[in-house]
Amino acid sequence: MPESDDTAVLFDVDGTLVDAVDNQRLIWAQWADRFGLGREQVYALALRTRPAETVARFLPHRDRAAALEEFQRLEDDDVLKGDYRAFVGAERLLRELEIGRWALVTSNLRRRVEGRFRRLQLPIPPVIVDAESTTRGKPDPEPYLAAAAELRVSPARCLVIEDSLSGVTAGLTAGMTVWSVNSRTPPSGAHQHFPELANAAAGILRFVA
Repeated sequence: MPESDDTAVLFDVDGTLVDAVDNQRLIWAQWADRFGLGREQVYALALRTRPAETVARFLPHRDRAAALEEFQRLEDDDVLKGDYRAFVGAERLLRELEIGRWALVTSNLRRRVEGRFRRLQLPIPPVIVDAESTTRGKPDPEPYLAAAAELRVSPARCLVIEDSLSGVTAGLTAGMTVWSVNSRTPPSGAHQHFPELANAAAGILRFVA
């Protein structure tokens, strides 16, 4: 189907809409301990890649399936029992956006994103590009390009909201406008930076108005 003339907003999830970064660090620490790996080394890579890619980097092929299953179990448990929250302003912002004009682009799995959103009473959009939706993850542009294609919006008319360098790089390489949020120091390359998501809300709404 042809692209529309609309604009769209593509949100990262963890660290952008949902404050679950500490949860991610704890999960990867627990995982690293179980396989005798360095916590910081594992987490540094996990910030930039999808779980399957992190597991593949650190473990021999014969151990990867079981190790990835263990990570999935830890994270699924956190969705149900973990202590996390939505960033200030996230719920109001998402509810003010028109359905079909925004999507989620995440390195996590769809079932976990939906589980967290249900717990936090956040609206769930029809379009979610997750870790299993594309062959390559961030910082490759494929996930963001896939979301734009599903919304039938030109990449040049998409606004990406991110918190990480890999996500910013993915959005820029996709030819999109990229704003970074939720940190004191902006990731390199972002067109604009906002210390908190709430600071960016008015501009996001104007972008799609």
